[in-house]
Amino acid sequence: MQNEQKSSNEPNDFLSLQLLIDEIRNEDIQVRLNSMRNLAIIAKALGPDRAKNELIGFITSDCLDDEDEVLLVLSEQLALFPPYLGSEENYAVLLKPLEILCQVEESSVREKSVQSINSILALLPHATTYKLILPLITRLSSGEWFTSRASSCGLFPLAFATSPALSDTLHLLSVFSTLSSDEMPMVRRSSGSSLALVIPHFAPQTGTDSNNSNASNNNSYSLLHSHVLPIFLSLSKDDQDSVRLLIIPCCISLSRLFNSNSSTGNKECREHVLPIVKNCGKDESWRVRYMLADNFIDLVNSMGADITVSELIPIFVSLLQDSESEVRTAASFKVAGVSALIPLDLAISKILPCLKDLCADGSKHARAALASVIMGLAPIYGAEKTIEHLLPLFVILLKDDFPEVRLNVIGKLAQVNKVIGVEKLSASLLPAIVDLAEDRQWRVRLAIIEYIPLLAQQLGVEFFDDKLGNLCMTWLGDSVYSIREAATKNLRELTKVFGVEWAEVHIIPRVLGLYTHPNYLYRMTTLFAIAALSETVGAEVVQKSMLPLVMKMADDPVPNIRFNVAKTMGVMIKVLRDAGGITPDLKDRVKAVLGRLYEDKDRDVKFYAAQAMSAL
Repeated sequence: MQNEQKSSNEPNDFLSLQLLIDEIRNEDIQVRLNSMRNLAIIAKALGPDRAKNELIGFITSDCLDDEDEVLLVLSEQLALFPPYLGSEENYAVLLKPLEILCQVEESSVREKSVQSINSILALLPHATTYKLILPLITRLSSGEWFTSRASSCGLFPLAFATSPALSDTLHLLSVFSTLSSDEMPMVRRSSGSSLALVIPHFAPQTGTDSNNSNASNNNSYSLLHSHVLPIFLSLSKDDQDSVRLLIIPCCISLSRLFNSNSSTGNKECREHVLPIVKNCGKDESWRVRYMLADNFIDLVNSMGADITVSELIPIFVSLLQDSESEVRTAASFKVAGVSALIPLDLAISKILPCLKDLCADGSKHARAALASVIMGLAPIYGAEKTIEHLLPLFVILLKDDFPEVRLNVIGKLAQVNKVIGVEKLSASLLPAIVDLAEDRQWRVRLAIIEYIPLLAQQLGVEFFDDKLGNLCMTWLGDSVYSIREAATKNLRELTKVFGVEWAEVHIIPRVLGLYTHPNYLYRMTTLFAIAALSETVGAEVVQKSMLPLVMKMADDPVPNIRFNVAKTMGVMIKVLRDAGGITPDLKDRVKAVLGRLYEDKDRDVKFYAAQAMSAL
């Protein structure tokens, strides 16, 4: 029975493989991509033996000379093969195609291939992994083209992790050192990327007092100083900034390793790591300084409080004052994180003055970065210091010309609200918000309207009703159409924030009350607001409160009002229909009103009335 089942599956397996072959040879790259994405599925269908002997062989011989997009998918798929190859001893067949992919010109394909090799070999016992990875490193590191040598660097962390003896580790260090001084910057860059992952493998082991463990610890520390640190120093002095910037993650790894030894960690960090960090802080390339700023919080955590207070904070201040806006922006993002890790008096005396300058920085991106984190300083500073030092900065940023700056401040007011309370917050920031809401430039008013729902969500319904409710209704009568339009959308968003019951009490009566206003623009705004609110408040409110009023406005003397009545009725009809239909009595009354509008002399009124009737 099993043989019959096996033979019945063979044609399907054969067809799957044949179809794969046909599609991979197709001229259309999209067909080839789709085929590659199904490789793991086909391997599962074929079974371990055929996947190993036929599919991998076909991939190696026919699939490795293709477009980069196809090769990238192939390198991803090969990492998914192990579960479908049976025993672990079959995994080695995957290394041959991946080794070839490690030598292609496209860096993304090489990186993915290295990642796949590491993930496959990590599934094996350490002894087997090292037995397979060593010859792979040897071949790639001695390749004629830089591509293979660059790829070999990504295999060293796993090789050091599985190295069985001191002699093997020494051999790996020798090869890695050669790569770190390669004539090609791309190879040195790859070695710099891997060095940060290599360093932790030389940490002393803890948890045992055996003689073997002590000897191993001594060997690890000895090799760290004799072989790893020279590589670290060499890369830190490289003439290519793309290599030097990769030394920052290495500094973090080294600091963590040194500080794992509480007795000598501080001394070794000062001796070996701190000089490199200082050099990076004044490096002639802004990219290196940017990398330092971007990783500064991790650096502070790794080097410890003593070095941070005495040495790192002056470096951070220089980054906040850097001549390049990209560096200032990266450093600004770290302001709250760094301030949380140092004494408050130091943050106020050293970092706060930089924040005052950054609030007026010439780069809008630096100001936006600061605005995104400055509210997070409130819990660190406490209520008194926040009111004294930070609130004036919040006001400056709230009045910034760049919308993202204002949005970042308003979006995180809740953090300040929790520290100083809504009363103090409103006393300081509300006047600035009101000033902006009444600004002579309509675009400034428009920007504030867009932030009101977010502000309401941050500060709560009671505060909003007390301080901002009247302001929102005032915008409905603004002289600029864009403001009135935005005000109606604002009411809809506020209803979503506070709920329909709140809208029935605080918004809808005031909106409906405008329908008798002598100025037709106010009456028009009533219709816009009803149309905007209809979908949010639901069918019951529409039928009970809104539709009767709109039907009254069908006799307005201004044609613009009448055709907007027809448009608004079309919106409400859709809401009522979607909610379960319209009663016959209501339908008759609506038809009567729309019929009168359809007979109107104004053609726009007739047109929209016809549209509304078709919706009915």
